[in-house]
Amino acid sequence: MESKELSYKLIDVLNKWDPFNVGEGQFDPEIADILQAVHDYNEGDKIAARIQSVFEFSFEQVLPYDQCLSIANTLLAIKNEDVCSL
Repeated sequence: MESKELSYKLIDVLNKWDPFNVGEGQFDPEIADILQAVHDYNEGDKIAARIQSVFEFSFEQVLPYDQCLSIANTLLAIKNEDVCSL
Protein backbone atom coordinates (compact mmCIF):
# COMPACT_ATOMS: atom_id res chain seq x y z
CA MET A 1 0.00 0.00 0.00
CA GLU A 2 1.28 3.44 -0.84
CA SER A 3 1.85 6.07 1.81
CA LYS A 4 -1.14 7.97 0.47
CA GLU A 5 -3.40 4.93 0.90
CA LEU A 6 -2.00 4.39 4.40
CA SER A 7 -2.79 7.99 5.29
CA TYR A 8 -6.38 7.57 4.06
CA LYS A 9 -6.80 4.48 6.24
CA LEU A 10 -5.43 6.30 9.27
CA ILE A 11 -7.63 9.35 8.62
CA ASP A 12 -10.69 7.13 8.35
CA VAL A 13 -9.93 5.54 11.73
CA LEU A 14 -9.37 8.93 13.36
CA ASN A 15 -12.55 10.42 11.91
CA LYS A 16 -14.57 7.49 13.23
CA TRP A 17 -12.91 7.79 16.64
CA ASP A 18 -13.82 11.50 17.03
CA PRO A 19 -13.17 11.75 20.80
CA PHE A 20 -14.93 15.10 21.23
CA ASN A 21 -17.86 14.27 18.95
CA VAL A 22 -17.25 17.27 16.71
CA GLY A 23 -18.13 15.36 13.56
CA GLU A 24 -16.18 13.83 10.74
CA GLY A 25 -13.86 16.24 8.98
CA GLN A 26 -14.03 18.79 11.81
CA PHE A 27 -10.59 18.23 13.30
CA ASP A 28 -8.36 18.01 10.24
CA PRO A 29 -5.47 20.01 11.78
CA GLU A 30 -5.33 17.59 14.70
CA ILE A 31 -5.46 14.61 12.36
CA ALA A 32 -2.55 16.04 10.36
CA ASP A 33 -0.46 16.31 13.55
CA ILE A 34 -1.38 12.78 14.59
CA LEU A 35 -0.51 11.38 11.15
CA GLN A 36 2.89 13.00 11.42
CA ALA A 37 3.43 11.32 14.79
CA VAL A 38 2.44 7.93 13.36
CA HIS A 39 4.97 8.40 10.55
CA ASP A 40 7.67 9.65 12.97
CA TYR A 41 7.36 7.05 15.74
CA ASN A 42 7.14 3.29 16.02
CA GLU A 43 6.17 3.27 19.70
CA GLY A 44 2.55 3.43 20.81
CA ASP A 45 3.38 5.39 23.95
CA LYS A 46 5.08 8.19 21.99
CA ILE A 47 2.16 8.41 19.56
CA ALA A 48 -0.30 8.38 22.47
CA ALA A 49 1.51 11.23 24.20
CA ARG A 50 1.42 13.25 20.98
CA ILE A 51 -2.30 12.55 20.50
CA GLN A 52 -2.99 13.67 24.05
CA SER A 53 -0.93 16.83 23.55
CA VAL A 54 -2.56 17.71 20.21
CA PHE A 55 -6.10 17.45 21.57
CA GLU A 56 -5.23 19.24 24.81
CA PHE A 57 -3.83 22.16 22.81
CA SER A 58 -6.86 22.35 20.49
CA PHE A 59 -9.72 21.59 22.87
CA GLU A 60 -8.20 22.61 26.20
CA GLN A 61 -9.23 19.26 27.63
CA VAL A 62 -7.02 16.31 28.46
CA LEU A 63 -8.07 13.01 26.93
CA PRO A 64 -7.43 10.02 29.19
CA TYR A 65 -4.07 8.49 28.33
CA ASP A 66 -5.55 5.00 28.00
CA GLN A 67 -7.87 6.23 25.22
CA CYS A 68 -4.94 7.84 23.45
CA LEU A 69 -2.84 4.70 23.81
CA SER A 70 -5.64 2.52 22.48
CA ILE A 71 -6.06 4.59 19.31
CA ALA A 72 -2.28 4.94 18.98
CA ASN A 73 -1.89 1.16 19.02
CA THR A 74 -4.66 0.83 16.41
CA LEU A 75 -2.92 3.35 14.15
CA LEU A 76 0.44 1.68 14.70
CA ALA A 77 -1.02 -1.73 13.79
CA ILE A 78 -2.31 -0.27 10.50
CA LYS A 79 1.09 1.27 9.83
CA ASN A 80 2.88 -2.00 10.60
CA GLU A 81 0.46 -3.95 8.43
CA ASP A 82 1.39 -1.60 5.60
CA VAL A 83 5.13 -2.16 6.16
CA CYS A 84 4.70 -5.95 6.31
CA SER A 85 2.75 -6.03 3.06
CA LEU A 86 5.69 -4.61 1.12
